[in-house]
Amino acid sequence: MLFAFLTTVLFSISAVSANRSIRHFGATRANFMRLALATACLAALAHTRGQGLAGPAFWWFFVSGCIGFGLGDIALYVALPRIGARLTVLLTQCLAAPIAAAAEWGWLGTHVSLAQAACGVAILVGVGLALAPGRIDAARRSLLVVGLVAGVVSAFGQGLGAVVSRKAYDVSTAHGVQIDGMTAAYQRILGGLLVTGLTLLPLRSRTPAANPATPLRAEVAASPATEAPTHPRLARGMPWMVSNALAGPVLGVSCFQWALSTTPSAVVLPIVALTPIVVIPLAWLLEGDRPGKRATLGALVAVAGAAVLAIVR
Repeated sequence: MLFAFLTTVLFSISAVSANRSIRHFGATRANFMRLALATACLAALAHTRGQGLAGPAFWWFFVSGCIGFGLGDIALYVALPRIGARLTVLLTQCLAAPIAAAAEWGWLGTHVSLAQAACGVAILVGVGLALAPGRIDAARRSLLVVGLVAGVVSAFGQGLGAVVSRKAYDVSTAHGVQIDGMTAAYQRILGGLLVTGLTLLPLRSRTPAANPATPLRAEVAASPATEAPTHPRLARGMPWMVSNALAGPVLGVSCFQWALSTTPSAVVLPIVALTPIVVIPLAWLLEGDRPGKRATLGALVAVAGAAVLAIVR
């Protein structure tokens, strides 16, 4: 449970850092730089202090990365410019947990208690209350269907990726091998890097034209991915890109894998769904984005659910 909560905090820091790095490098370049740096860091750690590419479950972790880091993140990038960050995160975070619970129950036979399920529902309700979008304007309505489908696909990517990781740990345990979270994160990111490298750029080139109504588009327009970063921009943006890589794919995913190694994904994912809630005070502190009453109420409900879940497990 501790690693699940650490994952939430680290993913929140990564999200805020990503927002800043996108402004300096553009979304596509920032994402590639993040993955490249994270892969290098994880490779160095996994090959010196971990198991590197060894282990009987390498291909399970690799497939998990293809699904989660790869297809899930690509769908996320398709959904963001069409339906906005708030609805995309709502779909991804709130649907991933029940998808993972259903898949893990049907495939691995993992059950959760009624109390754990109730706490998970409370967390998801709180996240939904805090992030539920307002009225969608007419200019974005035509993009809604594609964006919603992509958001659901992103949720499936995150949920199923977590379940495949759980399968990888089962395979390792059956062979008497213990895989640490750092090694698992490294083996996963290799799959994600492959899929992202093959498909992210073509998808990004087909992204709809910038629309000021969409926050992500406005951020990308302020720092186009087609522009080569100048030295001053590189100097200002590099710390945020490094923070994004370390807090997300390196430390965050390592903690996520450690959590999955001992705890069902149906318990881990609702806690990780607190990520956008934790982002609220960080965004307020760093960007002056003050939360409203609904966001605050949703945060209280979600945090209470996570606290009770940590007790009743």
